[in-house]
Amino acid sequence: MTAASSERLRALAGPRLTLVGRCLLRGLPLPRWGNLRRVRPFSARYGFDRGTPIDRYYLDAFLRGNQRLITGRVLEVQLPSYTRRFGHGVQESHSVDIEPKFNATFTCDLADAPEIPSDYYDCFLLPNTLQHVEALRPALQTMLRVTKPGGTLLASAAGFLPLIEDGGDFWRLSAQGWRRLLADAWPGCEIAVESHGNCLVALAAMHGLALEELSDGELDVQDPRYPVLVTIRCRKPEGHAGQ
Repeated sequence: MTAASSERLRALAGPRLTLVGRCLLRGLPLPRWGNLRRVRPFSARYGFDRGTPIDRYYLDAFLRGNQRLITGRVLEVQLPSYTRRFGHGVQESHSVDIEPKFNATFTCDLADAPEIPSDYYDCFLLPNTLQHVEALRPALQTMLRVTKPGGTLLASAAGFLPLIEDGGDFWRLSAQGWRRLLADAWPGCEIAVESHGNCLVALAAMHGLALEELSDGELDVQDPRYPVLVTIRCRKPEGHAGQ
């Protein structure tokens, strides 16, 4: 078939049939959309109304894997729920949030929080927080300042998850992006950043499906091109007092 004939055939078939023919000839699979072909998600509440939000699978596994670090004096954003779930040997449990409704120990913006003591906390928990902090660099400085030398920050940040509607949602970085930013913001610290998810999980999360609608085998496949959640562990070295 000549090039001109191919062009005429594509023009007659149209773009959709041309794509189907190309996939069939090349042995490429065709999607079966079913009820996934929709412009509105199954849930507009991140899956809470169906079950457990998908990203909690990775967040819980991350905190469980670092459970030994959630000890001593622990500060957590908003409510100390993860401190209660995963903490051990906790001597003091404090909380911080910008919203007064949470009755946190410290009601303030992390970007400007002189009331939180420096070099005090053995562990600072920031679950699903970093993407909502507008003045990110000053907040990162505060996070490191209030953590004691030898202490740890455990944080997570959203990737392929819907944006929130009722507040700020400013930063959606890849694991590589977070590594670069944090290496500059937390110099000299031991930083480990990992991404979690794959294309199926990302699609399900964007549709608001629940964790219970996927299998562990599907959730455990990792493809860094589709980060649903990014987790961050930072150890503040000894000798970094006041920083």
